[in-house]
Amino acid sequence: MGAPEKDPREEVLQAWYMDDSDEDQRLPHHKEPKEFVSLDQLAELGVLSWRLDADNYETDEEFKKIRESRGYSYMDFCEVSPEKLPNYEEKIKSFFEEHLHTDEEIRYAVAGSGYFDVRDRNDKWIRVWVKKGGMIILPAGIYHRFTLDSDNYIKFKYDLPPFIRKEYLKTFVEKEVGDRAVDAAA
Repeated sequence: MGAPEKDPREEVLQAWYMDDSDEDQRLPHHKEPKEFVSLDQLAELGVLSWRLDADNYETDEEFKKIRESRGYSYMDFCEVSPEKLPNYEEKIKSFFEEHLHTDEEIRYAVAGSGYFDVRDRNDKWIRVWVKKGGMIILPAGIYHRFTLDSDNYIKFKYDLPPFIRKEYLKTFVEKEVGDRAVDAAA
């Protein structure tokens, strides 16, 4: 009998308990000794994960099935780096502030890598390193935050559930259009 087959997700997703250091948030922040968290343990917290074909995300059948099964129809990109993201310093600080959502959040790294930190049931931080090809879904109500790793670059696809997308459009897009109309008249 050979060694157990390695989970292919582990090539693009790794997780561990974080130390309490205030050093640069882009560092790994492993505890000493290192305390890794399995992807199955993450799933017990509701954090789902996949390894997908990031080079062919437009035609990836598995990605399409996941989106359809979860009712996602809107997808966009977010590119985070000092060169690509306007107001980078301000935005990266806001991403790293602990928060939660009332709906699940999907993040699929199509380039680069970054850290999604989630709280376990005992309020301890688990750092989830998502690399190109890794996709996670954070459940509604889980406290989390995001930061880049020391490579300072990630491009990810994100999706909004249909109800949230409608609310987003109503709240932000229609408001912006309305504000522009007022500004144009002024």
